[in-house]
Amino acid sequence: MDKFKAVILAAGKGTRMESDLPKVLHKVCDQTMVHYTIAAAKEAGATDVIVIVGYQGQLVKREIIDYVEYAEQHEQLGTGHAVMCAKDKIGTEGDTVILCGDTPLITAETIKKLREKHKHESNGVTVLSAIIDDPTGYGRIIRDADGNFLKITEHKDCTEEELKVNEINSGMYVFNSEALSFSLDKLTNDNAQGEYYLTDTVQIIKSTGLKVNAMPVDDVTEILGVNTKAQLAEAEAIMKQRLGIEE
Repeated sequence: MDKFKAVILAAGKGTRMESDLPKVLHKVCDQTMVHYTIAAAKEAGATDVIVIVGYQGQLVKREIIDYVEYAEQHEQLGTGHAVMCAKDKIGTEGDTVILCGDTPLITAETIKKLREKHKHESNGVTVLSAIIDDPTGYGRIIRDADGNFLKITEHKDCTEEELKVNEINSGMYVFNSEALSFSLDKLTNDNAQGEYYLTDTVQIIKSTGLKVNAMPVDDVTEILGVNTKAQLAEAEAIMKQRLGIEE
């Protein structure tokens, strides 16, 4: 059985939630947001789940009811840096899925499908994308005329043409673990924010000659990231619908 690990980013403070509680501990239908992500990863076949904790890490560990491993991110230096903190636990075998602790609506089916595509195409990394009407603020998936993946461009770096692209990066990926490990060693924080971006690993992997692709999710609500109280309420409403809970 080839190895399948999951890394869940759960180190953020979530300032826009206007609460002292770490963002991933906010609840949707009486369960913490991060619990849903962990459950989806396990159901999709991940044998090892590594949760990256940072802000109020002890509290996050205490609240997580699932059996997981932890990696500590002491400074918040970007998504790439968060994954670097788990590098020794990721290793080089099999595949690794990167998920977010603030996307409680992601399903095991989607993670499975993403991994199947990843394996079927022998990709170095497969990005979970979404086609949305208003892509403002999101990184765009840029493809060539034949539909082949070229790159991810952050909203602020998009050309006029690229801004019209409706396929966006969800921030979730399945990586070949060896390629991920290699690319993390090559990451730099040479950008305006001085942060290490996980999206940069995609270009690094592509530049080594490995294949990269993106798979649009069937149900856009699955990639809904919760950053505000309003988005939390929205996630709760969708989850209730999904679970068949009457309002």
